[in-house]
Amino acid sequence: MSRSEGVAKQPRVTLHMVSSLDGFIAKKDNNILWMDSASVYEAGVALSQEEIGAFLKSIDCYVLGSRTYEHAVELGWPYGDTPAVVVTSRELPVVNKSVEFYSGDLKALVDVKLAPRYRNIWLVGGAMLCRRFLELGLVDEISLTIAPVLLGDGLRLFGSLPEQRWNLKNVRAFKNGFVELSYARIEIHEGQTINDAG
Repeated sequence: MSRSEGVAKQPRVTLHMVSSLDGFIAKKDNNILWMDSASVYEAGVALSQEEIGAFLKSIDCYVLGSRTYEHAVELGWPYGDTPAVVVTSRELPVVNKSVEFYSGDLKALVDVKLAPRYRNIWLVGGAMLCRRFLELGLVDEISLTIAPVLLGDGLRLFGSLPEQRWNLKNVRAFKNGFVELSYARIEIHEGQTINDAG
């Protein structure tokens, strides 16, 4: 049984990141202009604005770190009026009434603060916050989009983590050459090994 199945109102937390082919989510200066693709994959999927809009409406809440928040503000706040929780210990400007700040235990954030209010939560960065969520077992699904570029260096998507196994749920290739990989967590129960579960 997964975390999201264990409690009626327990949310599903999806970690969503865009990565280069060699596993970086940003250059050392936090530049992400490399995400603009000139690649063309004719057999890929093209999403309409209506499909994108319907998908975004299905997200109840975003969770992000302070640097991701600052970058999102620079981009013009792409999350609209969807509630967003920024995990930070710093004083940051409020750019939207939907934003609230949190500094404390991450398990309490998910299980106490978010669970009664939201079902579909997307964790959208940064790398350190995502790694901590993974370490604590707070991620139910991973949505990883791979860009058709090798960066060579930069900010790593996943640093040092304990071994985890995930079930592949879906693969989608887009016309711009990006590939979306969707995974669901494999639950390991007491007395069970990773090989038993996989």
